[in-house]
Amino acid sequence: MGILTDEDRALLSERQLAHVATLEADGSPHVTPVWIDVDGDHILFNTAKGRVKHRNLLRDPRVAVSVVDKADDYRTLCIKGTAELIDEGADAHIDKLAKKYLDADTYPFRKPGEVRVIVRITPTERLKVN
Repeated sequence: MGILTDEDRALLSERQLAHVATLEADGSPHVTPVWIDVDGDHILFNTAKGRVKHRNLLRDPRVAVSVVDKADDYRTLCIKGTAELIDEGADAHIDKLAKKYLDADTYPFRKPGEVRVIVRITPTERLKVN
């Protein structure tokens, strides 16, 4: 059985912003807001190759994710996990997220030459919030 509950999956399926922490080469955290998705027991987000979080995850796949319901500050999810990078389907995935977050059929912020990647997180630990 995975770490994510049905309530977690519901939160991740909504239009909520997540904050993802990756580790810099010196061990310090790098935190960025991301659009999120859920696939069974995995949390997904999408980024462009070469960005700081992508470079950090290539070096060290450990990650932490925090989600706070924008309508209810006490409805939260905080997990640690391990990330894997997936090329296949990444363009379609960012379009799916654009539909979820912007109601746009395609991701409108693409840059020429940008290569997208799905970050698939396997949760390893639930963090207590208090």
